[in-house]
Amino acid sequence: MTRYVAVVLGLVVVADRAPAAVQTKVVDYEYDGTKLKGFLAYDDATTDKRPGVLVFPEWWGLNDYAKTRAKQLAELGYVAFAADLYGDGKVIDVAHPQDAGKMAGALRANVKTWRGRAEAALKQLTSQPTVDASKVAAIGYCLGGSTALQLAYSGADLKAVATFHAALPVPTPEEAKAIKAKILVCHGGADKFIPEKAVKDFRAALEAAGVQLDFVVYDGVVHSFTVPDADKANNPGMKYDKNADADSWKRMKELFQTTLGK
Repeated sequence: MTRYVAVVLGLVVVADRAPAAVQTKVVDYEYDGTKLKGFLAYDDATTDKRPGVLVFPEWWGLNDYAKTRAKQLAELGYVAFAADLYGDGKVIDVAHPQDAGKMAGALRANVKTWRGRAEAALKQLTSQPTVDASKVAAIGYCLGGSTALQLAYSGADLKAVATFHAALPVPTPEEAKAIKAKILVCHGGADKFIPEKAVKDFRAALEAAGVQLDFVVYDGVVHSFTVPDADKANNPGMKYDKNADADSWKRMKELFQTTLGK
C-alpha cells in the first residue's frame, strides 16, 4: 500500500538524540578488484547485537557529510556503515560538479558494478560482530538514494530503505517484486533534477508490485535539501532546507523504529 504525503513546512522539528560514545574507523574492502574504503560508526557502550544501517553518499563521494550521518545513526544506537561507491574513498570537491557527474554517470551506466559495490558494503556491515544481520536498513542521498534502491531491487534482505532527494530509477516488474523493504522517499516538490515522469513511473512500478511506499513531497523545496553546505555548489537548484531536513530525518527514525526496533 502506498501513502503519498504532501508537506508544507512551517515549523522546525527538533530531533532528540541520546548521548553516546561513538567510535569510528575506516574499513578496507573491495569489489571486483576495486579497493574500497568505508566508514564504520558505532556506540561502544555495549557489545550487544543491534540493527545496522548502510549510508550511501551523494555523487561527491564518501565525504564528511556522509560520515556525519553515519555518526548520527550511531548516536541513535545503530551500527552505521558509510559506503565507498567510487574506490579509495574518493571525494570530489563541490566546486567541480562536472567531475562528480562523470563519476556518477559511469557508475550508473554499469548496473552490475553499481549493485555489486552496494552488496559489498552490505556484506561488510552484516559481518560486524555487533550487527544483527536480520535487522538491516539502507539510506542514501542523491546518487546514494538511487544506490539504496538498486540494492533493494536486487532482492537484498533489507527491512527498510529511506532516500533523500534521490534520483528514482524505475525497476522492472521482476525487480519491484524482489523488494523486501519498506520504502520511504523524501522528495523536494521543486526538484528540477528529477523529472516528473521518473517520479510517476517509479511510483507506478512499486504500487503495481504491492511495495509498502511512503512518498513524501516537500512543497517548494529543491535538490540537496538535507545538506547544510548545498549552497557551496553555486547551483540554484541545490539548497538546504532546515525544516525539510528535520522532518525527513524524523520520518526515517519512525520508519526504523517500526522495522528495526529501537
